[in-house]
Amino acid sequence: MEGARLHLFLVLFFTFSTILPTLMAQNETDTRRELGNKHYGGPCVATNPIDQCWRCHRNWARDRKRLASCSQGFGHNATGGRDGPIYVVTDPSDNNVLDPKPGTLRHAVIQKGPLWIIFQTSMTISLSQELIMQSDKTIDARGANVHIANGAGITIQFVRNIIIHNLHMHNIRKTSGGLIRDSVDHVGFRQMSDGDAITIFGSSTIWIDHLSMSQADDGLIDIIAASNDVTISNCHFTDHGKVLLFGASDTDARDKMMHVTLAYNHFGKRLSQRMPRCRWGFFHIVNNDYTHWLMYAIGGSKGATIISQGNRFIAPPDPNFKEVTHRNDASPEEWKNWTWRSEGDVMMNGAFMIQSGNPDWSRGYHDYQLIKPLPGTEVGRITQFSGSLGCRRKVPC
Repeated sequence: MEGARLHLFLVLFFTFSTILPTLMAQNETDTRRELGNKHYGGPCVATNPIDQCWRCHRNWARDRKRLASCSQGFGHNATGGRDGPIYVVTDPSDNNVLDPKPGTLRHAVIQKGPLWIIFQTSMTISLSQELIMQSDKTIDARGANVHIANGAGITIQFVRNIIIHNLHMHNIRKTSGGLIRDSVDHVGFRQMSDGDAITIFGSSTIWIDHLSMSQADDGLIDIIAASNDVTISNCHFTDHGKVLLFGASDTDARDKMMHVTLAYNHFGKRLSQRMPRCRWGFFHIVNNDYTHWLMYAIGGSKGATIISQGNRFIAPPDPNFKEVTHRNDASPEEWKNWTWRSEGDVMMNGAFMIQSGNPDWSRGYHDYQLIKPLPGTEVGRITQFSGSLGCRRKVPC
């Protein structure tokens, strides 16, 4: 009897010891999120260099275009619609993709020339077909609670200089395709959409900031087909399988030109993999918080260069999925030459990353627009206000 009791005690002790780090990490993360942008009641605090450029100014709504000077990383040149007038979206409908109604988001994004697009009031827009944007546009949802949901996503194709800021995007669906107006003077035929929340295709100088994203039929953000100079920052991702895809094809070597910065984002609950999944190009992953994954956090192939700096990785309880990285369809003989480096990352609950390639990688990248990493131990604070912000006019945001 005493032996049986001792055995039971030891089993319970070692089981609890195994799960305790996860419980502690999860409790810390959940507590921080409760103190984040949805529940935080203290004075305005900007916790990373991008937010410090514009947040906490009482009159932000009268100086919206200040945002255009705040991007960092590879998308740092994105100014969106800074040099154009403000367009106010007043109507959430999307009933006519061939002749969009003035005052709708679709009517705004197809205009030629720069526009800074804002929203008169909170609204949910269910896109009947993918929303195809023209160059030099900013979608700025600050001051309203704007959801793109229960319909198609946004397509950024063969254009440049786009800013998308402060949206909620969720429950994005495949749509049938057909004739869709993509500019004031052109209608084109589109095949069925993939169901991505945002697709960046053959486009450059793009900044996506402070989005809350979840649940799409395909990916949350795809960057493909020789797109370049993109920054994704301050976003909050939840409830999705294959999250971010950077480079769609093992045969499309044009993506060697791709440069993407992933900074200050929170990868949250109920995510599986691809945060991101990379091919060919150069990817700087800096000061992100990976609190949940089921399979892996960062994956890649085709010689992608992945530089991970100052991130926090909290591995799942399953001992089979502690490794942060996943090298797709390659033998060690092949991937040993891929430059995948971890510098200043915080590994928790058994998380680990197998590094490869050149440890002195930075010598060849002095001219790159790399965000200087902050300490990985500070990532909880740095990403505290990730996702869509509840900005109100005449109040610091």
